[in-house]
Amino acid sequence: MNTNTQNDLGRLILRVALGALVLLHGVLGYGVLAGEVLGPLMLIAGFYARIGALLVAVNMMFAIALVHMGELTKLGESGGWALELQGMFLFTSLALALLGPGRYSVNGR
Repeated sequence: MNTNTQNDLGRLILRVALGALVLLHGVLGYGVLAGEVLGPLMLIAGFYARIGALLVAVNMMFAIALVHMGELTKLGESGGWALELQGMFLFTSLALALLGPGRYSVNGR
């Protein structure tokens, strides 16, 4: 398997994993519809995935600012960062916004 194929498969895995996890995350409401439904579906399909990733990133920034700000500097029961899930969603979506969807997507590169 060549390097380009590996990179594209890695992007596919990141897109589908992040999209599925965010789609199933949180409570659906009108304010988060774009960030928790539309964005993840765009990521899974690879349809304007950079925009979908940015929707997820903005959604996570609002979630952290509005709901989780008190936990920003705290550790969880197991000793890890209390916001590790939200942090993973935020930084993975930012990485996908920079990397793009890869070849295995509706829009291609």
